[in-house]
Amino acid sequence: MLCQLQVSERLAALQGLLGYEFRQISVCLQALTHRSYNNQHNERLEFLGDAILDLLISESLYKKYPSATEGELSHMRASIVCGENLAMIARQLELGSHLYLGAGEARSGGRERQSTLANALEALIAAIYLDGGLEACRATTEKLFAPVLASVVPGTGKDAKTQLQEYLQARQLPLPTYRLLARTGSEHEARFTMQCAAEELGLAAEATASSRKKAEQLAAEKVLELLESSH
Repeated sequence: MLCQLQVSERLAALQGLLGYEFRQISVCLQALTHRSYNNQHNERLEFLGDAILDLLISESLYKKYPSATEGELSHMRASIVCGENLAMIARQLELGSHLYLGAGEARSGGRERQSTLANALEALIAAIYLDGGLEACRATTEKLFAPVLASVVPGTGKDAKTQLQEYLQARQLPLPTYRLLARTGSEHEARFTMQCAAEELGLAAEATASSRKKAEQLAAEKVLELLESSH
C-alpha cells in the first residue's frame, strides 16, 4: 500500500471533484478496493452505500415533487440510481484510475466495467457517510446527482428526452431537434452547450453540461418545464 504522502497526492484530484476531503483516508481506500485485490475490499461499503443512496435520492424526490405518487417516486428513483447512471458519475470522477484491482481483473478491463464502477461509487458514498456523517454525504450526493435528478419527471420515471418525445408523438407533432451550440474546455474537462427545440410549439431551451447526452437531457427538461408553465 502507498505511504500516506503518496496516497494524499494520488487522491487529491478525486477529493477535489467530490468536493469532500476525507479525514480517514483508510475508509476511502477501502471504498476503492475491489475484492480481487485483497480481503479488505469494498463490498460491505457497497451494501451500505446502496441503502444510503436510496434514502437520499428518495428524500430529494419527495421534496422536489410534493404531488407525485408513491409509484411515481419509486419509478423515478429506480431510473436515477440504475447502474448506468452510477457508472457514468464514477467515470466523471475518474474512479477507474483510482481503483485497487487484482492483476487479472485489471487486465480484463475492470477499470471500465460498469458494475465495478457503479459498486465503487456506492462504496464511496458510504465512506463519506462514515467519515463525515449524513449531512456531508447528502451535500456530496446532491452535487453528484444533480444533473440526473434534473432529467427525470413524475409519471413513468422516464428521462426528459423520452418524456418530450412521447408528448410530441402523442400529438402527431415532429420530434424535438437537438443542436450543439458550443463546446468549450479541454479534452478531459469539456463542456457542451446543447439546444433542444420543439419547433411546432415554438419552444426551445439550451443547457450546458460535461457531456452532450447530459446537456440534451437538461435542455429537454427545460422545454418540458416551459410546456408545463404554458398549460
